[in-house]
Amino acid sequence: QVQVVESGGGLVQPGGSLRLSCAASGNILSINVMAWYRQGPGIQREFVAAATSNGSPIYADSVKGRFTISRDNAKNTVYLQMNSLKVEDTAVYYCNVQGAITATTSRRQNAWGQGAQVTVSS
Repeated sequence: QVQVVESGGGLVQPGGSLRLSCAASGNILSINVMAWYRQGPGIQREFVAAATSNGSPIYADSVKGRFTISRDNAKNTVYLQMNSLKVEDTAVYYCNVQGAITATTSRRQNAWGQGAQVTVSS
């Protein structure tokens, strides 16, 4: 069973920066995609950014130029560097693992983390 844990959320002023981390565990051999989603107050969960195992990063238009996703395949970890934060970036940020293969099963697994709160406020 793949498990996903986020860390690094918190409170920051507009214009500030935060870095989120997400570590996947569970005897993982490979992961297709590691991504970030977010859910703000009263709105549906939305895509933020994704990093494939060997491709270019993908970003939502709302975060392009401000957020950077990076991935450490050896550690099954993905990071989200968030700069120039805006009040509208306030949300619970979720890490999503897609297509993970583990040493115990050949079936690809998907998993979500429990979420990390990011609050942007003055």
